[in-house]
Amino acid sequence: MSENELEPTLQHQYITTNHVRLHYVTQGEGPLMLMLHGFPEFWYSWRHQIPVFAQDYKVVALDLRGYNDSDKPKNVSAYRLPELVKDVQGVIQGLGYDKCILVGHDWGGAIAWHFAYAHPEMLQKLIVMNLPHLAKFQEALRSNPQQMLRSWYIGFFQVPMLPELMFQANDYRAIASAFAERATNKNAFSTADLEAYKDAAAKRGALTAMINYYRSNLDTLLTSEDWGILEVPTLLLWGEDDFALGKELTYGTKDYVRDLELHYLSQCSHWIQQEQPELVNQYMRTFLMG
Repeated sequence: MSENELEPTLQHQYITTNHVRLHYVTQGEGPLMLMLHGFPEFWYSWRHQIPVFAQDYKVVALDLRGYNDSDKPKNVSAYRLPELVKDVQGVIQGLGYDKCILVGHDWGGAIAWHFAYAHPEMLQKLIVMNLPHLAKFQEALRSNPQQMLRSWYIGFFQVPMLPELMFQANDYRAIASAFAERATNKNAFSTADLEAYKDAAAKRGALTAMINYYRSNLDTLLTSEDWGILEVPTLLLWGEDDFALGKELTYGTKDYVRDLELHYLSQCSHWIQQEQPELVNQYMRTFLMG
C-alpha cells in the first residue's frame, strides 16, 4: 500500500504541544491509539496498521519532533527523552483524551517505555516492537560485547556532521539501504516506499534532528536506573533477525513488567510491522481484545 493509495482515507493534521508543532495522520473514531515511529522513519511506517485499527479506534500516527513535517528544533537538548515524553502527553491531552493505547517501534518504543513509567495512568495498554525494556538495553550497552558491536553506530552518531553527510551521499542511499538491504523480507519495501523515506529524511534540518536523538540521550542509554515494576499491560513483539538489537535483550523482561505478553517473529528483521504486518496486526488485535 503506497502513500498515494492511503491518502484518500487519511487526514493530515497538526497539533502544537510542548513548544513544537507536530504533524500527524489520523483515521477512524473511538478510543485513541497513538503510534510512535522509529529511526529513520516517519508516520508512514504504520501504513499497514492505520486502516486496520481505524475500524475500532481513532488511530493517530505521529511524526516525532525532528521528523518529516513536524518542527525540527535546533538545540540538541530539545531531543532529550523527557521532552519527547512531554510531547506524547501533550498530544493525548490536546486531542481531548485522558488515556490511550500507546504503540511504539524503535525510538518510538523507547519513548513509549519512558512514557509508561512516567504516566501509567494515561495508558490503557502498551505495545512495543523491537525495542527492549530500557533496563535491559542499558545493561547490554555496558556489559554485552555483542550488543556493543551491534550498537557501534550510536558512537558514530556522536560525531558532528559526518553522519549527516553519510546519509545524504548518493541520493540518500544509506536511508534506502537500511530498509531494502537489512530487511529479511525483501518484498516488504517497494521503490515508492524507499523514496518516501528518502524524501522525509531530505527535508531541511531533518537528518540532524533525527541523529540528535542519539546525541542528546547517550548518557541515558549508558546509565543504570531503578526502573521498578511496570503495571501497564504490555505486548512486546520482536523480529528475531533484528540487525541492531539482539534477541537476548528481551530475556528477563518479565522482571520489570507485571503483565507481559511476548511474541517472537521468525524470518523478520527490525522493521517488524512492515515486514510481517498481518501477523503483527493479529497479535495486536488479540492482545487488545484480552
